[in-house]
Amino acid sequence: MTRDISELLEELRPTAFAIAYRMLGSVSEAEDVVQEALLRVHAALERGEELASARAYVSTVTTRLAIDELRSARVRRERYVGEWLPEPIVTDAGSDPAREAEMADSLSLAMLLVLERLTPEQRAVLLLRDVFDYEYREIASIVGKSDAGVRQLASRARRLVAEQRPRFQTSREQQDELTRRFFAAARDGDLAGLEALLADDVVLTGDGGGKVPALARSLRGRSRVARTLRNWVKLGSRVPGASMTPVELGGSPGALLLDPQGRVLGAWVLELGDGYVQRIFSIVNPEKLAHLGGVGDLAGMLRAAGSASDGARPHPRR
Repeated sequence: MTRDISELLEELRPTAFAIAYRMLGSVSEAEDVVQEALLRVHAALERGEELASARAYVSTVTTRLAIDELRSARVRRERYVGEWLPEPIVTDAGSDPAREAEMADSLSLAMLLVLERLTPEQRAVLLLRDVFDYEYREIASIVGKSDAGVRQLASRARRLVAEQRPRFQTSREQQDELTRRFFAAARDGDLAGLEALLADDVVLTGDGGGKVPALARSLRGRSRVARTLRNWVKLGSRVPGASMTPVELGGSPGALLLDPQGRVLGAWVLELGDGYVQRIFSIVNPEKLAHLGGVGDLAGMLRAAGSASDGARPHPRR
């Protein structure tokens, strides 16, 4: 591989990953798709093919591979232990505000879950048009549909998303203050403080993938969620040196739970709106945390902390 081709492939990688991750909601699956897409670009160049636009070529290949991968991934997700959640990625809260506003919603766990309800083709068309700003004729070529067919897919996808995606109004300043108060109350085990920040119908969803104890199904209601969070923090406090570090995940406020060596044990992601925490996602499946850094042994730490004792289970199943 010449240096010129190597540099081109590295330039194309972010574009390919941006599409693949939003299509699949999985970092590991997206990276596999990106690797295959770049190999195909390299093969085309090695054959001497002249690409009018390398970016368009890699977008086409990535989208088609992601559509195929999503079909098989959905079969696996139907057999997933517990509730499946997307893999959160760290985003930069200090990036360009205009770009952040444009892209953040498509990276949020809440939005990625909504996209899971679309067909692979609907998801591809919606993302390419509304997130990446491709023209309909370009999308038609990518997904192998007519221009009219693509417009119809986009219309249906937007309608489904609008029906399923709740819209909450909260300014950035309100988000920052609410996030600060929430994690302060969580660290202190302040039950009343947590309850005051949670919406009446707040939802807590956990993902352990059968590898770490997790909620069997989503938990609803201010009181139940607040008590569960307090119990989790109590359990974590038994591990000397464990900590919670606020970080932006998928454009949303969140935190990484770290062991004494700084290895990742889990991730919390918040969905905020109307002055309250509306939804909380807890990802503790170690396979979904590896891209965030070294992963600690949460299951072992829970056993050591006596997680099976009554009233202190980390993820109650009631």
